[in-house]
Amino acid sequence: MASHRRLVKHFSRKSGPRKALIRGLMNSLVEHGRIKTTVTRAKEVRRHIEKAVTLGKKDNLNSIRLLISRLASQDAALAIVKDIAPRFKERDGGYTRVIKIGRRPGDTAEMAFLEFVDYDFKTAKAAAPAAKATKAAKGAKADKTAEKAASKAKKASSVAVKTAKKSVRKMQNKSRQASQAAAR
Repeated sequence: MASHRRLVKHFSRKSGPRKALIRGLMNSLVEHGRIKTTVTRAKEVRRHIEKAVTLGKKDNLNSIRLLISRLASQDAALAIVKDIAPRFKERDGGYTRVIKIGRRPGDTAEMAFLEFVDYDFKTAKAAAPAAKATKAAKGAKADKTAEKAASKAKKASSVAVKTAKKSVRKMQNKSRQASQAAAR
């Protein structure tokens, strides 16, 4: 397979799943500031995120709408325009970097961190427990309602599974009887 003049990496995917992969990685990078992925994915996502940040620097309605269409997430698009783009106001490009970290044990794929150049590992590490604590506090109320809903769903699904198993058994028995009758 020739690779001359090829514009994009295909990642052995058709266009829809490939776009979804890139969108997901871009959204994760915007949300977390740093992602761990394979080197080839990082290099491909870097192309797209650099264009998105440059577009976000314009800070007008059209650029926000374009970012929403490319990221499929209004939160990520607004984060680029309001948080990330102002940090790189004086910079003409090169908003991200790829740091190779060795090979993955399972399939020996070369792994890398893709991060914004102003990403600070120490502050991000300190902010992570605080964010988890606020999520836990918010989640306490949600847990009680979720438990109630889960128990109702569990009861309903167990009834549905029992009736499904009975109907499958009936069909299997009819099929066996028909094949036995045909064999005689």
